[in-house]
Amino acid sequence: HVQLVESGGGLVQAGESLRLSCAASLSTFSSYLMAWFRQAPGKEREFVAGISRFGGVTQYKESVKGRFTIARDNVKNTLSLEMNSLNPEDTALYYCAAGISGVPDIVRVSKNAYDYWGQGTQVTVSS
Repeated sequence: HVQLVESGGGLVQAGESLRLSCAASLSTFSSYLMAWFRQAPGKEREFVAGISRFGGVTQYKESVKGRFTIARDNVKNTLSLEMNSLNPEDTALYYCAAGISGVPDIVRVSKNAYDYWGQGTQVTVSS
């Protein structure tokens, strides 16, 4: 049974930082692309950051470049998202996602590329 469990969300003020984590119960974690998506109320779920199977390639939504850092640990089966200089526009429910891939050095931004999703962790940034 595959599980992705996010943690680390919370309420912060603008300019502060948070670190999200995702623990994955995947038997071959390194076979999966991993990504963070987010969904704000009334909006579509959107790609935030993604990382290739062995971490060699990362990709970010333009508005988070330079502020967010995605990383993975293929020994501990974990994914993280370090978020700095948060602003109210970052307020959303953040989801961890995993997608099987036969190609090691790619990232995919489409929701359709991901097979498994966590339940989400709420990030709220006050101004």
